[in-house]
Amino acid sequence: MRVGIITVSDRCSRQECVDESGKRIMDILSERNEEIAFYCTLPDERTLVSNVLLQRCEESICDLILTTGGTGFSPRDVTPEATLDIIERHVPGIPEEMRRVSMQKTPNAMLSRAVAGIRGRTLIVNLPGSVKAVTECLEAILPALSHGIEVLRGEVGSCGR
Repeated sequence: MRVGIITVSDRCSRQECVDESGKRIMDILSERNEEIAFYCTLPDERTLVSNVLLQRCEESICDLILTTGGTGFSPRDVTPEATLDIIERHVPGIPEEMRRVSMQKTPNAMLSRAVAGIRGRTLIVNLPGSVKAVTECLEAILPALSHGIEVLRGEVGSCGR
């Protein structure tokens, strides 16, 4: 899989803090020998985030784009809206599973507004902003994402077993 990582954080984009969540995603993907196609940090600006997502999807350089941050209740948290601005098809099962797994750890998981969807041949998944939640969520969804990407690429004809 070719994966892009976008950290959406005002503070990280201004280099006022270290992007621990983005680095954790890279570590997990590296352990799985996945290719990191790009990585960037962006401020919590809806139009900017949606434009970067759209550009990366249109360039077809990624099979998967993982965002981290901006999925909560803060007025500046706009990652789900930016994602919804550009996706063509929703994939509700992915954020449902992330919330299900996270709810086993904390009831605050129900407050996540993360979404997932497809634009062209790229799957976009919004991950939470904390290192702990990123780790838990990625471990829960990565096995299915590999299969989903194969289907999206047209490498698997039938999903039935």
